[in-house]
Amino acid sequence: MGTTMRSNQFLTPAVARHRLPTAILALLALIWAGATPAQPELLSPEEAFGVEVQAEDGAIRLDFEIVEGYHLYQDKLEIEAASDGLRLGAAELPEAVIDEDPVFGKTPVYKTDFTARVPIEESAGGESRITVNYQGCSDIHGVCYPPETHELVVDLPPSKPATAGARDGGISLGGLIGGGAEPMDPEQAFRPAITVDGDAVHVRFDIAPDYYLYRDRLKAAADGAEIRGTSLGVGERKDDPNFGTVFVFHDQLDAELAVTASAPYTLVIGYQGCADMGLCYPPMEKAWRIDPAASTAELLDGAPDGLGALTPLEDLPGIEGSAGAAAGQANAANGAASDQGPTGSETDQITQRLISGNVWAIVLGFLVFGLLLALTPCVFPMIPILSGIIAGQGEHITTRKAFVLSLVYVLAMAITYTIAGVLAGLFGANLQAAFQNPWILSIFAAIFVALALSMFGFYELQLPSSIQSRIMQAQNRQQGGTLTGVAVMGFLSALIVGPCMAPPLAGALIYIGQTGDAFIGGLALFALSIGMGLPLIAVGTLGGKYIPRAGTWMDAVKAVFGVLLLGVAIWMLERILPAGITQFLWAVLIITAAIYMGTLESLREGASGWLKLWKSLGVVLLLWGALILIGVAAGSKGTVLAPLAGISLGDGGSQTAELTFHQVNDEQELDTALAQAKAASQPVMLDFYADWCVSCKEMEHNTFSDPRVIEALDGFLVLQADVTANNADHKALLKRFDLFGPPGIIFWDADGERVRQHWVVGYQPPEQFLTHVTAVATR
Repeated sequence: MGTTMRSNQFLTPAVARHRLPTAILALLALIWAGATPAQPELLSPEEAFGVEVQAEDGAIRLDFEIVEGYHLYQDKLEIEAASDGLRLGAAELPEAVIDEDPVFGKTPVYKTDFTARVPIEESAGGESRITVNYQGCSDIHGVCYPPETHELVVDLPPSKPATAGARDGGISLGGLIGGGAEPMDPEQAFRPAITVDGDAVHVRFDIAPDYYLYRDRLKAAADGAEIRGTSLGVGERKDDPNFGTVFVFHDQLDAELAVTASAPYTLVIGYQGCADMGLCYPPMEKAWRIDPAASTAELLDGAPDGLGALTPLEDLPGIEGSAGAAAGQANAANGAASDQGPTGSETDQITQRLISGNVWAIVLGFLVFGLLLALTPCVFPMIPILSGIIAGQGEHITTRKAFVLSLVYVLAMAITYTIAGVLAGLFGANLQAAFQNPWILSIFAAIFVALALSMFGFYELQLPSSIQSRIMQAQNRQQGGTLTGVAVMGFLSALIVGPCMAPPLAGALIYIGQTGDAFIGGLALFALSIGMGLPLIAVGTLGGKYIPRAGTWMDAVKAVFGVLLLGVAIWMLERILPAGITQFLWAVLIITAAIYMGTLESLREGASGWLKLWKSLGVVLLLWGALILIGVAAGSKGTVLAPLAGISLGDGGSQTAELTFHQVNDEQELDTALAQAKAASQPVMLDFYADWCVSCKEMEHNTFSDPRVIEALDGFLVLQADVTANNADHKALLKRFDLFGPPGIIFWDADGERVRQHWVVGYQPPEQFLTHVTAVATR
């Protein structure tokens, strides 16, 4: 059969989906006769299979539609030029499913809609004709149609023939039109290298700029050995016109294989890559002779015969728990300079677990991560907030009500974290960063000050009586009352109080961004948030049980929580005010609290032990506040906990060394600095910082001020990107490294190559951070 049709005029399967009257009549007939249901009517090939054709950059795109219950044979599909002056390359088809055909055996077929792409090697332009040959069958009726041939018309732009050199070896030209730059030889575009460390084989690809490797085309096989597993990074998400959503690697690829062998063996690595210009290379293979005893690898001329099919690396089990990975972790823990541990940063490994892990294992793992994060400054400020809410209930609080209030607060916080995280992963928008606006922080700090003053009894926060009566009516219908207000406070606390970035959070965001799987990623984020909130629920519930019910003690407890709320307000203002001002505010708060505790008053005769203890604590606070004031006056760069840090006493005191950062504000400045460092064979560290980032402050005061860290970074070019303003340039810098917020620390070695496995996300103490610096410095 033969037909000629314009593009977008070819009959689609939609016709077949609207035969309801026939189906209803048939069903009524069956019910009347009491027979078994009949099969649906066999469709004509034009109704079962449809195709639309259109031109796109350097290629012809054909969208095939297949009615459910029918299939097309992949090996029967042919697309050919039917016009003079039109020359097409080999059709690029998506992967088919294997069907057990009663006649042909195991056969690749398409059972759902798919897209084919045919590269244009030469075109005279204008109205052009192509022929499409295919053959299909009905799975329902067991009927196969004869081969079909259809001629389609598509308007094409003129294009020159590609050079013969660019086509050698079966390379598909998807977009190399108009005499652009000559493509690189694949041997130069993708340069693999193998290093051996016993059972661990490290595979590294150096990838030329503007070229990339497909993750799912990375394969391996061993002759004389067993490949037990692999550690492979996630890669970058790419919407490929031929294969849909895929993951690719740019610049550099590092993978590790765990291999069991008792003698030398041959390892074959398969890979396939493309150029951003639209040129794709055929699959390639490289073979090495591996001697595990000598830890050597020799490149061979070709793969051995009879090796069989190569196994995709992404189908192999992970090796986080293998001997090679454990050795790498032990080296890192002991401060070794070896770079032979698990490839990929901690964030990458968490992302990989999300991709390959069991759902319940993911939930449990992130719940534990959340419990660990609950011990960080990201969560500490929420304790006085929740405690203040419960204390504000006064004598009416019960253990049950305290638990409900705590649970509502934590659930609101967890839901907010989850929604904000999913949006950040899908759209790259960090909502928490957006809320670190000076106006928003100032307003929220003012709210805490107002709440604190009401705790001190200066006034009572009350709404107009008309609104109060309505609220009381609503509360009478709702046990626990004020739940909406508590939920709002949990929502704001998640967005404003605790904008922290840690490896589990970053890993979940990268997973969502690269896979688009908001369900698994959101589930992980929710479990992480609940883990962070469990200690809050415990604190809130116990506070409701043991808090005094009324009297002088109740007033004292409320005053304590008032001081804590004022501390939260100052802590938030630290993100936007100079350090000297916030240190002064801390000193005023601590000294004022000491005076209210009766530090400057004499104890009356026969005072109880509790009063003596209370005054002793006040004396300590008074001295502490005085030291903070001394540190501010002396220009100390210390913290509230170490107010005199950095101050030299006497002429013999040595000047404290400081880490000097060179600021970069956009990608152009970063690239210039990296080029200069590479020319000087100098390793590079890039620190992402923001004034509103809690963990950044920790890194600044604890890690970057440590003399050992300063000494280890002496030979580095130390860069810093201050993303406080969160403008377009800052967002582009963060996106370049798959970061969703600070802190994030990126390393390059002396050869100018990124060392991803030593990237740091979140806070790390000096000892742990030193292992990364030392490993990069000794590469």
